[in-house]
Amino acid sequence: MISALSSSSIATNRVRTKICGVTTAADAQAAAAAGADAIGLVFAAGSSRAISIARAGEITAALPPFVARVALFMDNEARLVEQVLASLPIDLLQFHGSESAAFCASFDTPFAKAVPMGEPGVRLVEWAERYDRAAALLLDANRVGQAGGQGETFDWQAKLESVAQPIIIAGGLNPDNVSEAIACFSPYAVDVSSGVERERGAKCSAKMKAFVDAVNQAGRA
Repeated sequence: MISALSSSSIATNRVRTKICGVTTAADAQAAAAAGADAIGLVFAAGSSRAISIARAGEITAALPPFVARVALFMDNEARLVEQVLASLPIDLLQFHGSESAAFCASFDTPFAKAVPMGEPGVRLVEWAERYDRAAALLLDANRVGQAGGQGETFDWQAKLESVAQPIIIAGGLNPDNVSEAIACFSPYAVDVSSGVERERGAKCSAKMKAFVDAVNQAGRA
């Protein structure tokens, strides 16, 4: 499960897959059936994929065992994070805003921190040092203050510094380009949202299956 991330226990022979922005129980079940390792539940205010705690409860209850539940936040108040953790079986927190390292680590739950790779001059090593308690760093295409899930990629040819934390690649992934991303980064996991949708906020079962199959095929190459 993605919540068990640690640099000392990573199996390098398989890239994990997270389907983010799941808004219905049916889509969650389809993601699991496609072979996804994790699903993402968005609680970021203003996101078109944001759901209530009640809806998230329906989704998590519909999932089979061994599929991780990830809760995504973007500059939400601590009170909401605490309510989500108290109400749902969350395996990993994912922070996409300007949350401090202390804030992210304050909930006694493993967390991933998004790095805004669309920001000019971003240095991955600086983020790794600042968020040294992160279970993983998620490289997304947004700039500081922008939400993810926009269907855009960042510069995959840019040279990245080596860091201790596991790396998750996000931003503009789809069944056709995910193998290229894996070849470029050899990441621990990949994270997709808009690239497997039939319309914004509604997942496509066929695209999810094609995406997971592409990830698995690339991991065996």
